[in-house]
Amino acid sequence: MDQETGVCQNHIKKQSWRTILTLAYQSLGVVYGDLSTSPLYVYKSTFAEDIEYSETNEEIFGVLSFVFWTLTLIPLLKYVFIVLKADDNGEGGTFALYSLLCRHARVSSLPNSQSADEELSDYKKERAGTALQSSFGARLKSTLERHRVLQRFLLVLALIGTCMVIGDGVLTPALSVFSAVSGLEFSMSEKHHKYVEVPIACLILIGLFALQHYGTHRVGFLFAPIVLTWLLCISAIGVYNIFHFNPSVYKALSPYYMYKFLRKTQKGGWMSLGGILLCITGSEAMFADLGHFSQLSIQIAFTSLVYPALVLAYMGQAAYISSHHNVGKNSQIGFYPSVPEKLRWPVLVIAVLAAVVGSQAIITGTFSIIKQCSALDCFPRVKIVHTSSKIHGQIYIPEVNWILMVLCLAVTIGFRDTKRMGNASGFAVISVMLVTTCLMSLVIVLCWQQSVFVAIGFVVFFGTIEALYFSASLVKFPEGAWVPVALALCFFFVMYVWHYGTIKKYEFEVQNKVSINWLLSLGPSLGIVRVRGIGLIHTDLVSGIPAIFSHFVTNLPAFHQVLVFLCIKSVPVPHVRPEERFLVGQIGPKEYRLYRCIVRYGYRDIHKDDMEFENDLMCSIAEFIRSGSTESSLSIEDAGKEDDKMTVVGTRSTHADGIQMSEDSPNVEMSPSVQREERSPPVAQRRKKVRFIVPESPKINTGVREELRELMEAREAGIAYILGNTYMNAKKGSSLMRRFAIDYGYEFLRRNSRTSSHAFSVPHASTLEVGMIYHV
Repeated sequence: MDQETGVCQNHIKKQSWRTILTLAYQSLGVVYGDLSTSPLYVYKSTFAEDIEYSETNEEIFGVLSFVFWTLTLIPLLKYVFIVLKADDNGEGGTFALYSLLCRHARVSSLPNSQSADEELSDYKKERAGTALQSSFGARLKSTLERHRVLQRFLLVLALIGTCMVIGDGVLTPALSVFSAVSGLEFSMSEKHHKYVEVPIACLILIGLFALQHYGTHRVGFLFAPIVLTWLLCISAIGVYNIFHFNPSVYKALSPYYMYKFLRKTQKGGWMSLGGILLCITGSEAMFADLGHFSQLSIQIAFTSLVYPALVLAYMGQAAYISSHHNVGKNSQIGFYPSVPEKLRWPVLVIAVLAAVVGSQAIITGTFSIIKQCSALDCFPRVKIVHTSSKIHGQIYIPEVNWILMVLCLAVTIGFRDTKRMGNASGFAVISVMLVTTCLMSLVIVLCWQQSVFVAIGFVVFFGTIEALYFSASLVKFPEGAWVPVALALCFFFVMYVWHYGTIKKYEFEVQNKVSINWLLSLGPSLGIVRVRGIGLIHTDLVSGIPAIFSHFVTNLPAFHQVLVFLCIKSVPVPHVRPEERFLVGQIGPKEYRLYRCIVRYGYRDIHKDDMEFENDLMCSIAEFIRSGSTESSLSIEDAGKEDDKMTVVGTRSTHADGIQMSEDSPNVEMSPSVQREERSPPVAQRRKKVRFIVPESPKINTGVREELRELMEAREAGIAYILGNTYMNAKKGSSLMRRFAIDYGYEFLRRNSRTSSHAFSVPHASTLEVGMIYHV
């Protein structure tokens, strides 16, 4: 299946019930792996130091009440019934919310945005039954568009949430796997298990990261059965413990027990909320992984299976603890003590497998969000490998994978206990949730066009709950919570410096672009010899001629007969439809053979390989020529005005009735079409002949046919990619902060990241890179 076509199918959410239930089943292995393994460490982290349970059971019942209502209000009410509705054309996550706001309020951080981007089919998401925007919403939109400081604050907020998600990608695998392996302490002496837990956990983590390059599509079919088995296992053990140890534990579901808990434990109870918070780790995955499933399938899976199973598991552990007061208090807290002794080994194996699945989901999600950041110029260029030709979104980033592995092993070896790992993971989780709450309040007003009081109510209700947990996690800063902060600061520095440098580079190119009139005054030959072939000049500019081209013209004795100024850009939508992929225009009169082509990708789109992309590009230019857009000859005086006129052209697969291209071996007889006639060269020198297959209707005139013939000849001669390799220095008089960001930060990242030729899959044999120094 063509991946680009398959992307569009992801948006078809109205499907049969059989399909929805299948998606709900599959979502267990992708979305709920992390959330479902939280019973392994919640009670152990909660009762680690801050509080102790007594024979009155007020503490354990209070913790159970907090766990139940936290699960009910945050994952169930906030995410399942509210946040999931804020999808960006089927995609979810922090950047999806930011993308929605960028389009509705025009606060995009992308420098080369155009008004033509707003005409994309998926650019605006209409909500049925929405009225005109409220006066407050209009004022808020105007304020955001007017003040650059607020736009930067919005970007910083989105980046903070993203950095915390990446930090969670380091902490969750360490916490989940270590907690699962900790069950070995009941199978060996305390003296030995301390020396076994860490090595086994590290071996599992190394194996997990080492297998990432194979992708999950080969073993993905096992993920859902593993998580389903785990959920049925913990719910069955929970039911057994409830009826066997304390059937009256259901009373703790009353919120009154939360009040009794805080009244008795006071400061210790408040500090223990950092452990209770871990019961909702993985909730953000329901929103982040929305693009792979549908709202209804995720809602069905959570409400019908995940939520009841987790509640029963926590109730069962509470029932067990409430009846074991006199036997070694520390050893009776946690998941494994509540498991019947005969079942501990099978449960241990299932727990380790479930922890691996949960870790795999967060690692894949980290790859996905880094790809989004890179597409929106907020992360250095990295190598992105698509591990599946059928499943959209299955990607692997080698550099990020090994960095995550090293950091994950460092956390495991450095902490060696679930308490500090839990403190670190909890802080990262609640930080992401607070960012989501803030962005959602803006989405409610600007995108959903609801009353400001609805947004205030959303922020006050959920923000208060999350702020309570955030304050409890912040107190644990010296005891592990500093780790996600340190990780987030490092990633934030990388992302913001790269984005800042990219913006400054684009601003310099805009200020120093060459006048089109100067270029056209050189004549059709541009003052140099035009040789056969096509020159693709990569630039970030969507209008005008880049300064680097004047460097080519004045220093090279010859250039290609057809020149295409190629801009590959990202737009703040998840996917651009294939029929809207290309914007094609002509620079100057048609005898100059100068074209501009803008290729638009969404932040979740897949970039095609070089050969398929070249063919699509040539067909889009040919279709532009055939459409009659260049039929009228332009004067040099009018050429500058025509530069901004672009035509939307789709890929080859979207216009079957348009021009198609084929490459034939020289000994194959060609059918009548636009083709080049020449003597056959010797066999050793023969190349594949290129032809455009032109539809019979409508008829094309001689001038257009000649232009198509020349384009075909140039394509047959070959394509050369001209890339600018720019070095940036802060200009004299710049502030110390700016000099540090440009001269050291950005340049270090540029030298150690992938080059443009790698990012665009450009063949090395056809690449020409020219260096220039920008003083910004």
